[in-house]
Amino acid sequence: MKPNRLALVAGTLALTAAVAYAQMNAYTTSNLPATPVGKTFVEVLNDLNRYYLYPVNQEKLLRGAIQGAVGSLDDEFTYYSEPEKNQIDAENLKGTFGGIGVTLVAANPDGTGGKIDNVYKGNPAAKAGVQIGDMFVKVGDKDVMTAKLDDIVKLVRGPIGSSVSVTFARNGKPFVVNLKRDTVNIISVESTVLPGNVGYIALNTFYNEKVSEQFRAAVADMKKKNVQKLILDMRDNGGGLLNAGVDVADQFMQSGSIVSLRDRSGKTEVYGSARGQNTDYTGKLVVLVNKNSASASEVVSGALQDVKRATIIGEQTFGKGVAQIPIDLPDGGKIAIVANEWLTPSGRQIHKKGITPDVVVKDTRYTLPLNFTGGGAQPGAKVTIQVDGKPVTVTADKEGKFTYTGEVKRPTRSSTQGEATVDVQGDAILKKALEVLK
Repeated sequence: MKPNRLALVAGTLALTAAVAYAQMNAYTTSNLPATPVGKTFVEVLNDLNRYYLYPVNQEKLLRGAIQGAVGSLDDEFTYYSEPEKNQIDAENLKGTFGGIGVTLVAANPDGTGGKIDNVYKGNPAAKAGVQIGDMFVKVGDKDVMTAKLDDIVKLVRGPIGSSVSVTFARNGKPFVVNLKRDTVNIISVESTVLPGNVGYIALNTFYNEKVSEQFRAAVADMKKKNVQKLILDMRDNGGGLLNAGVDVADQFMQSGSIVSLRDRSGKTEVYGSARGQNTDYTGKLVVLVNKNSASASEVVSGALQDVKRATIIGEQTFGKGVAQIPIDLPDGGKIAIVANEWLTPSGRQIHKKGITPDVVVKDTRYTLPLNFTGGGAQPGAKVTIQVDGKPVTVTADKEGKFTYTGEVKRPTRSSTQGEATVDVQGDAILKKALEVLK
């Protein structure tokens, strides 16, 4: 039950300050029943097992209690991940897993099901002819048309060299593909050179142990191509590893603090500083952000804005200015605990505020989907409606209400990992960035 190594650094201040407090308030299997509430908790569990009419799933019961304890803090960034979810997260963090080489999005208006969002060249799915838009029907003999996305991912992934049979539907017609899982590497950095020799690097997530290495390689490639103007795109990047954020900012700063951490005692210490390396990019720089840019993305944009190293363009960022300590648990799950607040080099606190861009521009890459709510149906009834001349079926809730949300148009992604695809005309933020760099 030790803190995760990568996140321990981000939480060192909190760990040091909290030791005495934690020891004073530590619960054990022997002293928990000694408190009135602890005694009540144990009695409730026993009473449920003794009197409840139907069989009690003990694991589900206890996990529900854990979720309730964590949820009582009313902090969306302090959470418990169950073992199966944590396994997927761990694979994503490692940056490699056994799979078929696709990305998925929800297939149904209620967020369930799965369909192919991208197929990467050279991987099993691409070799088998799987295409963007193909819908998951079954994985093996399990029907997944209304399954949660994480459950589909869990079924598709597996040991390298093992086989998986997937039933897809294309244009309403099902077909079966037998695939042999292979090594899939998560490439979190995409790049290209735009007209006028303007470099473009999209950083999609910091939740990848290999992201610093991938980013350094992309910057080195830009320098090799003698790119003098660079766009760093961190839109929709929800963050990840704090040390990766420091590494990225360090590629553009010669000296000074990048980010500081403040613990619950109020003690503040510099966590990361620029090292001034000869591999740094010193040309003109623009950073793109939107409302989904969070955490480590805000660390980078906040630092570069404070020292006037880059022009920040786009929308107000999300505003996640806290760092968590992830702790591995005996059941294979994980608890992530908010332990620090982080500050920009000038001391700005951005939690629940976000970063205001130097140039504010609305992100036009997404179209507003059709959305409506109806009522009057029987609880649980299937309601078929016409959308753009096509029948769509939704399910009424227990009050007879039903909701439809159309599909959001997503930016086009290249089928070659690491290669960026852009649409200058349909992307107002990118268009403004190119104007600023002229």
